[in-house]
Amino acid sequence: MKHRVLFVCIHNSARSQIAEELLRKLSGDRFEAESAGLEPGQINPLVAEVMLEENIDLAGKRTQSVFALRQAGKCYDTVVTVCGPEAEDRCPVFPGAGKKMSWQFPDPSRLEGTHEEKLARVRGIRDQIKAKVKQLIKQEGL
Repeated sequence: MKHRVLFVCIHNSARSQIAEELLRKLSGDRFEAESAGLEPGQINPLVAEVMLEENIDLAGKRTQSVFALRQAGKCYDTVVTVCGPEAEDRCPVFPGAGKKMSWQFPDPSRLEGTHEEKLARVRGIRDQIKAKVKQLIKQEGL
């Protein structure tokens, strides 16, 4: 049986999407990954751009509500919040999860600077998330 993981952030537009897709890519068929948000928005274009560098295409991917998943009766072995320190108190908690984790990353939507400067920072966030996803895969030993 696959280990079910839900990544949650405020808008499901960046960090949780990155984590979901990287877990799916790096773990093969050992994990089932989803992501959701408290206030679903649109996929951040900078995130879509840096994920293409990982051969992950987010074009056409929709965001989803953590409340809709709960209403649908979804259950997860692990729920990971990926909100930044500025929003940790607002980051939703998914009840009924076996294991809860909190990974804090800056919010890509709050970055300032030129397009290239923001892109470089989003790459850094992606790479930090990738390192944590690899840790999770190793930690679960699946």
